[in-house]
Amino acid sequence: MTSPFGVFAVNQKAADKDVAEPKLPEATVDAESSPVEGHSIADPLPPAACETAAGTDTGQQSEHSDEALHIETSVRPDLPVTIRVDGVHKVYEMYARPIDRLKQMFVGPHRKLHKAFSATRDISFEVRRGETVGIVGRNGSGKSTLLQMICGTLRPTQGAIMVDGRIAALLELGAGFNPEFTGRENVMLNGAILGLTQKQMLERFDSIAEFAEIGDFMELPVKTYSSGMYVRLAFATAINADPDVLVVDEALSVGDEAFRRKCFARIEQIKNNGATILFVSHSAQSIVQLCDRAILLDKGELILEGKPKTVIMQYQRLLNSKGDKAQKVLSEIGQLQAIPEDQREEETEMDAELPASQEGYDPNFKSKSITRYQSNGGTIRDFGVFNTHGDQVNILESGRTYRFRFSVDFEQDFDAVAFGMLIKTVKGVELCGSTTLNRKELHLTGIREGDEVVVEFEFAAKLKCSTYFINAGVLDTNAEAGEFIHRILDAVAVHVAPIDMPTATGHIDIDIKPSARVAHRDVQEST
Repeated sequence: MTSPFGVFAVNQKAADKDVAEPKLPEATVDAESSPVEGHSIADPLPPAACETAAGTDTGQQSEHSDEALHIETSVRPDLPVTIRVDGVHKVYEMYARPIDRLKQMFVGPHRKLHKAFSATRDISFEVRRGETVGIVGRNGSGKSTLLQMICGTLRPTQGAIMVDGRIAALLELGAGFNPEFTGRENVMLNGAILGLTQKQMLERFDSIAEFAEIGDFMELPVKTYSSGMYVRLAFATAINADPDVLVVDEALSVGDEAFRRKCFARIEQIKNNGATILFVSHSAQSIVQLCDRAILLDKGELILEGKPKTVIMQYQRLLNSKGDKAQKVLSEIGQLQAIPEDQREEETEMDAELPASQEGYDPNFKSKSITRYQSNGGTIRDFGVFNTHGDQVNILESGRTYRFRFSVDFEQDFDAVAFGMLIKTVKGVELCGSTTLNRKELHLTGIREGDEVVVEFEFAAKLKCSTYFINAGVLDTNAEAGEFIHRILDAVAVHVAPIDMPTATGHIDIDIKPSARVAHRDVQEST
């Protein structure tokens, strides 16, 4: 079954370096590209000129850089492709004054009264059936524009997009809802848009109402809803449409914590049922926990594709870099993208010959995924884990006390600084950590250029037998939101070995002591 939007394509045209306004030919459909043999693809969307980006910042840069390198990713090649994005550009016309738009209609293409802004540039990737792919990037990187083109609510200026299956999308808040209609009427309307009959929607309505939990508001116009109620109803409608492709664009950030947990549980269920999921979020943990792959966009370009942990670490580096330092980070990310994924050193696994329950240090057991932020006045060095005797170790015994230690060389003065550490799983899930940022009495004050500071965090290794990574960070407490002076992700790899046969499950051992006894037993006399 194909998407109601079918397979739509725009004839390719060489893009000028300054992103000249493209002249769009008629949209064409390649019959051979149909994912279902013998299936008639729906008519393509009508051709359209470049739309004007509502609310787009005209100060954004629109330079066109070289094509991003596309690498082979860790996907299941035996599964069919559900989404294919091929060389997609989206260009908007930016007018200084509304009247210039009218003038442009009369002066023709020989004189341009607008600037071309590229929201996306030559993006190509594939998503296979059953995959969950996360898309991350800084604000203005083109994430929402890309999702809208995949859903068919926007048309690409150049390139081709193929979607096989019914799409249910949660895009911007309130998208697809008529504010004058009641919640019930909007549910029925959205069902019709998704290709469901009135009978099918009536059969599912009780499930939608139960999941949304908005009570009597279901019979009121949605213009009276809060933002959280909007999201509840939209998500409940989308997931009950039995989508082949679920698209979520940061909408769940609006709901309360309990509702988000329920949503993520349902997303996991949809994923397990074989649906394809595209997920945009600024939450690193959501991407790491939910997704099989991740894509990093920047200024409309796909700059990195790979495992969620790798992509998120590079995204965090980019977020914490500015100016020339950000350009250096982008260059390094481009070099990483050029390396085939199976040749990247991303995770550390334990040597099978290492002792199972003996504290010690193995010089060959090191983190292969160390990622350093750009320095902003200080540098972290000499990091490691030490036991209570002062010996460096990377094989820990469960339950024992250790110290994570690192030094910081300061290259400028700071009024006050704070320090932090974080323990994560091999997949990048954050387990626990500590920071002095929120405790003013723990801030180190009066830092001078040339100072060397030794930092220690003492912790009990109450972790289950596995491999873990530890981050190290130093922050400027006077900067907005505590800006990192320096940070190292996956600085140290440690392996926790059990002392005896554990009863704990999960990642954290909180010293649960199980017990059981027979409280009552019926005794029947034999006759």
